[in-house]
Amino acid sequence: MSKKKKVLIFAHYYAPDVASTGQILKDQAEGMSGQFDITVICVVPSYSGTIESRYKTKKFYFEELNGVKLIRVRVPEFIKTDKISRIKNIVSYFMNALKASYKAGEQDYVFAISQPPILGGLLGVISKWQKHAKMIYCIQDFNPEQIKAVQYCSNRSILKAMMCIDKFSCRYSDLVITVGRDLVDTLKGRFCDHDVPKYVMINNWIDEKEIYPLSKDDEGVIAFKKRYGLENKFVIMYSGNIGLYYDLENLIHSMRAFRKGYTSKGVYEPGPKTSDGREVVFAFVGAGSVLDKLTLYVKKHCFENIIFIPYQEKKDLIYSLNAGDVHWCVNAKGIKGVSCPSKAYGIMGAGRPIIGVLEKNTEIRLIIEECRCGKCCSPGEYDEIINIVRWYIENADTEEVARMGKNGREYLEKDLTKSVSIEKYIEAINGL
Repeated sequence: MSKKKKVLIFAHYYAPDVASTGQILKDQAEGMSGQFDITVICVVPSYSGTIESRYKTKKFYFEELNGVKLIRVRVPEFIKTDKISRIKNIVSYFMNALKASYKAGEQDYVFAISQPPILGGLLGVISKWQKHAKMIYCIQDFNPEQIKAVQYCSNRSILKAMMCIDKFSCRYSDLVITVGRDLVDTLKGRFCDHDVPKYVMINNWIDEKEIYPLSKDDEGVIAFKKRYGLENKFVIMYSGNIGLYYDLENLIHSMRAFRKGYTSKGVYEPGPKTSDGREVVFAFVGAGSVLDKLTLYVKKHCFENIIFIPYQEKKDLIYSLNAGDVHWCVNAKGIKGVSCPSKAYGIMGAGRPIIGVLEKNTEIRLIIEECRCGKCCSPGEYDEIINIVRWYIENADTEEVARMGKNGREYLEKDLTKSVSIEKYIEAINGL
């Protein structure tokens, strides 16, 4: 029996952190562990910004989880809305991850992702040279394009330097992996279709055995709805990171068309109902840098049918996703070719229809349109967003809406399962 080749993964976040990339990399690492000897370098659990006391005493923590070796590095706590504290956290991870890579020993492959921005790829290149290994660079989000799109930074010199560094990381990779067809176009555009690094496109996924459709009578779904006051309601849900890249502030402003509560003039608006008499509720499940702004807006304008629900543990995600009758999948304008909202896979796994606020020819919009699992419009088309929401309310109990959810589940089972995508990763690495 031949000895397994070694793969070192720089994950930044990793389970139990709830960051989507951390969950994906956990699935990937565990799925590839039968073929490779996997070591992951990641931060101590800290996605919320806070760190448990047990992870504050040492610089490095050596663990093993489901056959995957972990080296967790200590980082400072941070506030998500504070740029300086976030930068300190990211730089600390970069420096400590480089030190931890020496402790990982010899490796055959180095697998880096585009998180944290810019530094994730650079970690891979440095470790490739250090270990004389082959490097795979998985780009979940293109930066500085993403930072520029949401106007997180407008300094031209900084953006130019960031672009030079990330192109450098792409150029010195043995393989670049993107997660969407539009991201492939961005990679080619960076190099003007000349001397483009070797690349392959592999979709992200959801574990179809963990997230699947449940009946409305399921005890877990009923318990979730009861816990958050969603019984007998038509629930339009957003589930995931409530952050900068989703235009959620403007999206929630457009929900005034479906408002329930007292206006500033003291007039009570009853809010819409479906044809079978259910009140409409907009539920936002998760946390992130714009959550406080959304909460203040809802409080100021006395919305009674917009609620906020904390992040759900992975074991409870199946119940929260099934509690939604329709789900948002949104990106801000300018994110085309830059980022791919993987939350769509969870929605499809639960067999729920989608409201896609996504630019044309982006990976997820293409999937939604190909399998007819929802209705889409472009970011900024707020009148059309309102029309789509109104259509779902008016057709809530129809076979057409139910069919959309089934279409998504069937497409996922055929093309977007965890095993399909992980096997593509194994083939890509073995092909180097």
